[in-house]
Amino acid sequence: MTIRYLPALAVIFLLQSMPSEAVEQSFTAFTGELWTDAQAKGITRPTFDLALKGVTPDQRVVAATQRQPEYGKPVGDYVNAIVSNRRIADAQLKAREWSKTFDAVEKRFQVERWVLLALWGMESDFGTEKDRWDVFRSLATLAYVKYRHPYFRNELIVAMRIMQDNHFTRDKMVSSWAGAMGQSQFMPSNFIDYAVDFSGDGHIDIWSNVPDVLGSTANYLHKGKWNPALPWGFEVAVPGGFDYMRSRATFTEWQTLGVRRADGKPFPASGQGILFFPSGASGPGFIVTENFDVLKEYNNSDAYAIAVGHLADRIHGGGLIKTPWPKDDRQLSRDARIALQKKLSELGYKMNDFEGHIDFDLRDNIRAEQKKFGMLPDGNPTTAFLEKLGVKIR
Repeated sequence: MTIRYLPALAVIFLLQSMPSEAVEQSFTAFTGELWTDAQAKGITRPTFDLALKGVTPDQRVVAATQRQPEYGKPVGDYVNAIVSNRRIADAQLKAREWSKTFDAVEKRFQVERWVLLALWGMESDFGTEKDRWDVFRSLATLAYVKYRHPYFRNELIVAMRIMQDNHFTRDKMVSSWAGAMGQSQFMPSNFIDYAVDFSGDGHIDIWSNVPDVLGSTANYLHKGKWNPALPWGFEVAVPGGFDYMRSRATFTEWQTLGVRRADGKPFPASGQGILFFPSGASGPGFIVTENFDVLKEYNNSDAYAIAVGHLADRIHGGGLIKTPWPKDDRQLSRDARIALQKKLSELGYKMNDFEGHIDFDLRDNIRAEQKKFGMLPDGNPTTAFLEKLGVKIR
């Protein structure tokens, strides 16, 4: 039996209801097909057998796909939970402890330490949160149930390559439930593309070697075209009578339109930014730069990027977000976002994918539809907007 792509809850039910012998036969068929692909990509049989030795589908991994914190909760609650006083204080201690390493990393990669500290704190609480999942079992489970297929299937083969080429022992290959590894929480392909031996000991170790963790994270952002001349973004206030259909402009144009930074600082001397309201116009508004998109390459979530950027600012001595987050903010679930994408696609709008990520082009599409309905076109999808659009939410 082959399990084709199903919603995660349906997969959990199916795995629970199938006899163990049937699951074993189905998984054996999956690994047989996988071996053909792995062999073609240079994986040896001993590596393949070692990676999957004793591996069976893990229902906990499938269940975890429904618990991603960036979805289904207010943005303000998510950001405030991440940007805690304790995490800020810990980051400042780490900044002093590893100051020479940060000096060297900044010099080589042109990425400021505050952003690296924020990502380090966000991803592994500065290394105190340890990976506890078997990377091969997690990735094999996600590949087996075709979750985001073929992404996790490919990551599974890359993880085998890492063990094979870098001579990591089998027990060293641990990760998050989704296969993200080490203090930097790199997916296997990220490890191949961005991990560096910054300590110079001849071995790349993102699990326990702090210089390698920091250097690898900085290399990730650097190769993503991080611009050290720009901030990630900043909170802004818009004037009365503002045209909310306007979302993109140069910094000079934003100032001409009467938009002001909430912290009273001047806009960058040059460049452009995108205005968006993650919880609607009643909540904080931000103008974000190209660096915001680089942060979203690390985790494709607006809430995540805001949390990292704001945490970096606070570590560096910046203030709180001034506009209160709305108390009635209800972010859409991933399933609702996907349904929204499909509906907008039916209406003729171009979609880059159907994975539930709301990018800035999609927010502009939402603005256009909000205007048609006589709603304030702030680009923030709400359940009321989905109802007007005819999107049914289960």
